[in-house]
Amino acid sequence: MKNIVFDLDGTLADTSGDLIAAANFCFENMGYGALLSQEADKLTAFHGGRAMLRKGLEKGKIIFDDKLIDSQYYVLLDHYSENIDNETYLYDGVLNALERLRYEGYNLGVCTNKPEALAETLLRKLNIRDYFKAMLGADTLNVRKPHPRHLLETIKQIDGDPETSVLVGDTETDRRAAQNANVMSVIVTFGPEGVGIKRLKADGYLDHYDDLENVLAHLSGNN
Repeated sequence: MKNIVFDLDGTLADTSGDLIAAANFCFENMGYGALLSQEADKLTAFHGGRAMLRKGLEKGKIIFDDKLIDSQYYVLLDHYSENIDNETYLYDGVLNALERLRYEGYNLGVCTNKPEALAETLLRKLNIRDYFKAMLGADTLNVRKPHPRHLLETIKQIDGDPETSVLVGDTETDRRAAQNANVMSVIVTFGPEGVGIKRLKADGYLDHYDDLENVLAHLSGNN
């Protein structure tokens, strides 16, 4: 497995604090106060802006429609873009793992359902953009995960081959994207669901980035 594609939010970095803060900014502007909790709603944050808006309004027992969600989504994005790394941090071991992988000659890429411009900004602010040969966001193509073309195009742009590639992610969307593209998947277990994420039946699981090469070696042995 010499080609590794990473998801971003919930996989390389915990972005939930800044995402939830952006959603709560919308709710506060609407006069409802902060409707989402930084801890209790962390999992929802990794499913995107619209998911957070819906969850908050549902928790507040507020009637809403898609038009309201769409209008507030752009308010959320504007606030988030200006406060993208206030509370965001790389997961433990990420930087060392990327350094090792680069030294060992792996082709690395990012495939995320975060808008491309925001993903580029965040990767640069986290000082890890240069590790990746390609980065495809939610709007880079006219499809996104779990559509297989999003992942397959990322693999192509890092000069990889699907048969020797793996997607490292954190959600069912990542698992389905890999499955749809006939690519192996590794799901991290240090997100909000913890080891409960093993319900997804991925090809491998990652408890800490120090173990990444061992997980990849196991996949190669089974491939």
